[in-house]
Amino acid sequence: MIKRTLYFGNPAYLSMRNAQLVIHLPEANGMDDRTGNNTIPIEDIGVLVLDNKQITITHGLIEALLANNCALISCDSSRMPVGLMLPLNGNTTQSERFKDQIEDSLPLKKQLWQQTIQCKIENQAYVLKTMHGAMVKNMLAWVAEVKSGDSDNLEARAAAYYWKNMFPQIPDFTRGREGIPPNNLLNYGYAILRAVVARGLVSSGLLPTLGIHHHNRYNAYCLADDIMEPYRPFVDKLVIEILESGAEFTELDKSLKAKLLNIPVLDVMINEQRSPLMIAVGFTCSSLAKCYAGESRKILYPSF
Repeated sequence: MIKRTLYFGNPAYLSMRNAQLVIHLPEANGMDDRTGNNTIPIEDIGVLVLDNKQITITHGLIEALLANNCALISCDSSRMPVGLMLPLNGNTTQSERFKDQIEDSLPLKKQLWQQTIQCKIENQAYVLKTMHGAMVKNMLAWVAEVKSGDSDNLEARAAAYYWKNMFPQIPDFTRGREGIPPNNLLNYGYAILRAVVARGLVSSGLLPTLGIHHHNRYNAYCLADDIMEPYRPFVDKLVIEILESGAEFTELDKSLKAKLLNIPVLDVMINEQRSPLMIAVGFTCSSLAKCYAGESRKILYPSF
């Protein structure tokens, strides 16, 4: 079952009763929460976004959400995601999978990173070709040339070409967290994607901290940053569609956030079947766990 993504951008009091998230909005003039109209089953929630300083959430609700493998995202004063809370016990065989992950070999890591970059570049090429009709023969050639561990850093070469052609209507666009719009949309979308991937890793009994390629000592989600790479183009495609719709994108307002919060339910192809992105992430993380356990040598990644 696809889990729901909930966003709260106004003052609210969030609590729990009878395994239900109870929502009380102060401006609703004493809305009676006994009607059940403002309750949501906790088991249906996959991601919860808190985007207002006047939101109060009870510890009992937090405990129940984490027990159901929900990812809690907290936003800062600029309304951008700044914190992520995940469950510590997301899988019944967690200690065994931790051991497999910690003891994985360097050759395996290099093979997994090769597969990751190949899929990422292939998906990037699809976005450029279908959205802008750009020439992508060079990118498809790079897919075949990616070596174990991407020793030639073809990821960077593909990225340079990709972003140069991604937004032709915006001269001299460069991708960066502090860059001009639509970097604001990309930042927000990637934060949602990162939470979905981190949640999937924990649900599969893996440590999001121990990456395949990323190893920043200050990054608690290195593995999530690795695994989300082939999923990024799906966020990019959505951002292009937002721009082409004529929407004002210089300010990240609630209407734009609402569109980006659909990322977990975007359609992707994985394992030769159509699936919502959040479900596909589960397949990817489960296949990664099998790789660590020596049961497989291939990660299941999405395509368009």
